Amino acid sequence: MKWLKGIPYVVLIGGSVLMAVLPFSGESHLFEKLGMLMGGGLSKPVDIFDLLMHSSPMVLLAAKFILEQKSKKSAKDSEH
Repeated sequence: MKWLKGIPYVVLIGGSVLMAVLPFSGESHLFEKLGMLMGGGLSKPVDIFDLLMHSSPMVLLAAKFILEQKSKKSAKDSEH
């Protein structure tokens, strides 16, 4: 996942915040789709795609953070 290392944290954080609150008027699509998922009403392909699209920056941010932590841990372990 070398391509993920090339994405700055500021871009991922900004994208995560932006996609979490869009649209700016009314309920955000992310929270609407999460509510549908919890209620069992997330069945239309367009709704599933919308959930994946709005949550993808947060998944990438989490993946980058976890991979960097693992990399730091393995580098630290190899020093000793």
